Amino acid sequence: MGRLLNKIKEPNDIKRISPKLYPILAQEIRDFLIDHVSQTGGHLASNLGAVEITMALHICLHFPEDKVVYDVGHQSYVHKLLTGRKDEFTSLRQKDGLCGFPKRCESDCDVFGTGHSSTSISAALGLAVARDLEQKEETIAAVIGDGALSGGMAYEALNNLSILRREKKNMIIILNDNKMSISENVGGMSRYLNDLRSRRSYSEFKENVENEVKKVVIGKDECVKLAMSAILAGGHILIDDIPGVGKSVARTLKKSKDSIKQLFIPGMLFENMGITYYGLVNGHDIYELIHAINRAKQHEGPILIHAITRKGMGYKYAEKNPEKFHGIGPFDKETGEVLAKKTKKTYTDIFAESLVELARENKKVVAITAAMPSGTGLKAFKKHYPKRFFDVGIAEEHAVTFAAGLAAQGMRPVFAVYSSFLQRGYDQVLHDVCIQKLPVFFGIDRSGLVGADGETHQGIFDISYLSHIPNMVLMAPKNEKEMPAMMKFALEYNGPIAMKYPRGSVYDGLSEYNAPIELGKSEMIYEGQDVVILAVGNIMEECEKAVQLLKSQGYNPGLVNIRFIRPMDEEMLHVLSKKYSLIVTVEENQLIGGYGQMVSAFLHKNVCKNQLLTLGISDYFVRHATVNEQREEAGINADSIVKSIIDRMN
Repeated sequence: MGRLLNKIKEPNDIKRISPKLYPILAQEIRDFLIDHVSQTGGHLASNLGAVEITMALHICLHFPEDKVVYDVGHQSYVHKLLTGRKDEFTSLRQKDGLCGFPKRCESDCDVFGTGHSSTSISAALGLAVARDLEQKEETIAAVIGDGALSGGMAYEALNNLSILRREKKNMIIILNDNKMSISENVGGMSRYLNDLRSRRSYSEFKENVENEVKKVVIGKDECVKLAMSAILAGGHILIDDIPGVGKSVARTLKKSKDSIKQLFIPGMLFENMGITYYGLVNGHDIYELIHAINRAKQHEGPILIHAITRKGMGYKYAEKNPEKFHGIGPFDKETGEVLAKKTKKTYTDIFAESLVELARENKKVVAITAAMPSGTGLKAFKKHYPKRFFDVGIAEEHAVTFAAGLAAQGMRPVFAVYSSFLQRGYDQVLHDVCIQKLPVFFGIDRSGLVGADGETHQGIFDISYLSHIPNMVLMAPKNEKEMPAMMKFALEYNGPIAMKYPRGSVYDGLSEYNAPIELGKSEMIYEGQDVVILAVGNIMEECEKAVQLLKSQGYNPGLVNIRFIRPMDEEMLHVLSKKYSLIVTVEENQLIGGYGQMVSAFLHKNVCKNQLLTLGISDYFVRHATVNEQREEAGINADSIVKSIIDRMN
C-alpha cells in the first residue's frame, strides 16, 4: 500500500507519475489519511472530499512558484502530502508536530496561513496583485467551500476581483461544493448553488449558445466574443456597434439576451461580478479537473471553477456522517467508532440542556448559530423550538447585529459562538449591541485553551476584547453547577451579557459552594492568610489543586471564584487588599488586556501596597498541543502555579 504515494517526497513529484495511475494515487491518499487520522484525530471528511481537486492543482501548477490558498484549511492535508510532508503525519496536531492547517513556517508551499473561514479569495487576490506589480508569471488559486462562500468577506473579495478583470489578469477560484460547511449549509447561497447543481453544465450550455451565435455573426472570433459579452452583460455592451453584426441580428440578439441570460442563472451571479464561471465539474474526476484548471490558467481575468464533491468521499462512515468526521478524535477505522468515548458531560452539553429549559420558561428566548448547530449544542434547541432557532451560516458579524435587531424588538436572543469566531463580530458587539445596551446573551464556547487546533482557534483573547467595552457584562462559571444559574441570570439581565466557558468535560468539584449569582459579585471559596488566588472560570480546577498542594507544604492560601470579570467586584478586592500581602490572578487568557491587568489597575488606582502575581498566557500565539501541555507551557497548571507563588513569596 502507498507505492505511488511513497514516490512523492518533494513538491511537484506528482508530475512524474503516469496519468493513467492518478485514480490509484487518489485511493492511496485516502487510505493514508484514514489510517493516520484514525490514530491522531483531525479533520478527515473535508480532506477526503478534496483529494482530486488538490491532486489536479499539483499536476497543473508548479510549487512553490505557483500558489494556492486553502480557505479555512480543513482540507489541506492532501496538499501537505503532495509537498513532501508524508513522514510527519504521525505527529499531526501534536505538540511540535505537523499543524492541522496551512502554516507559512512549515513549508514554502504554504503561502498563506488559514484557520478561519471566507479568507481565501481576499488573500489570493492580494497575492495576484503583488504578482502583477512585480511583473511575475505565477498562477494564483484559491480553494473555497460552498459553506465558506456564505461569509460576507468572500463577497467583498469577489466584488474586488474586478481589478483583475480590468487588467485581464488571471486568478483561479475553485469552488469546492459539497453542500456542507461543518453542518449542512443554510441560506440563500445554499439554495442558489443547489439550483445550479440541478441544471445542465453551464459551460456546455454556454458553448452551445456560442456556436449558435457564430452562425449569425459574420466576422472574426473577436466579434463573436463581443456578441457573447453583449448577451451575458445584459446590455452593457451596445450590440449595434459590434463589427460584423447586422441590424437585424442586433435586434434579434437584443430580444433574446434577457431570456438567454435567465437560462444562465445562477452562474450569472459570478459573471455579472466580472468573474468567468466554469462548471459544473465533477470534483472527483481527476482528468476533468485537470482539463478545467489548464483551461483556467489560460484565461484572461478571474475565473471560478465550480466543482461538485462529496464530503467524506471514499470512506463509508464519513460519507454517511460527514459532520461527525469533520473534526474527529482517534477512531476505529474498521467501525468508524470514536475510541475515547466521553464519560462526562461537557460545558457545551450543560449549556444546551439549560437553554432548552430556560426557553421553555421564556417564550421570547431565541437561539442563533453561525453554521455551528452541533458544535455549540444548539441542535437540541432546534429540535424543541424550530421556529425560534436561526442558523445564519458562516456570518458572525451578521449574527451579532441580527441578534441586536431581535433584542430591539423585545426578544431575548442567545448567540452561541466559539470564542475565536466571535472575534469577527467585535465591531458589531461594540456598535450594535453595547452602545444601544441591548439584551443580547453571548454564549462563548471554546473559551480558553482548545488544544490541537492551534493558533487560529485558541479562545484566549475574549476577556481582552470584551472587558473594555462599556455596558458589557462578562461572566465565567467555575463548574457545571454554576453554569445554569449564570444562564438564568443572563436571560433576566437587561443589557449585553456574555458567559465564557471552555471546550471539554465539566469540572464537578466545589459543588458545595453555590452562592446566589449577583451582578458583579465574586464568591469566596477558602479563607486563608498571606496569599489569595483569584481564579477566572474553568481554571478554577487547576487553582483548587494548587491550593491543596500549597497546604501540603505548610501554606494557607485563600481562593476566590471571580464569577464576574466585568463588572469587577471592587468591594471584594478592597477586602482582599487589606488581608493578603500577595494577590494572585490566574486566567486562560492573554495577560495583556486580561483580568490580571484589570486587578493591577485597581490596586494602582487605590494605592494598595499588595504584591500582585498575574498568571496567564504571555505575549505569544499558543501552538497546537494538548490542553495540559499548553497549560504547562503557559505556567498555569497546578504545579506551575504553586512554583510561581512560592518563588514570589520567598
